[in-house]
Amino acid sequence: MKNGIEIRWHGRGGQGAKTAALLLADVAFKTGQNVQGFPEYGPERMGAPITAYNRISSDVIRVHSNIYDPDFVALLHTVDVTAGLKKEGAIIVNTAKSKEEIMPQLNGYEGRVVTIDARTISEEALGKYFPNSPMLAAVVATTGVMPKETFLHEMRASYKHKFAKKPEVIDGNMKALEMAFAAVEEA
Repeated sequence: MKNGIEIRWHGRGGQGAKTAALLLADVAFKTGQNVQGFPEYGPERMGAPITAYNRISSDVIRVHSNIYDPDFVALLHTVDVTAGLKKEGAIIVNTAKSKEEIMPQLNGYEGRVVTIDARTISEEALGKYFPNSPMLAAVVATTGVMPKETFLHEMRASYKHKFAKKPEVIDGNMKALEMAFAAVEEA
């Protein structure tokens, strides 16, 4: 796909991989991009492995399949995800470990590896372990798919819609996004 990026998300049911992919698609669409955001399920139950995908491009997207050769991969839990990953892309891993500590698990992957402790960020910002907001911000910060300010503005609007009946969670989610951006920028 020219003039665009493809992202593959890996998580477990209930961690928010699908939600993060759909939120990213929504926000990118609001900035004028052509987008796709969709999940792939196995058994639909809490804790089951899930894969979700994003395509974001300034051009019309004519491909309608899973993503087999992603530019970026986001992990909400550790699995072997290097298959097909482009060397020019990156792996974004939810872990408290350093890049050096997880490299042996990545099958010799030679591209960029970004680690982010989404657990600590979400527990500090939200009081619970919801890694999707920090991981979403880490993906946007790593890919550069849109400017930080645009992303944060559009995410606040998305959260206001998504959490219309629970507005008390908006500020915590926004804090998690900003903390994750700062963590990736420091790395």
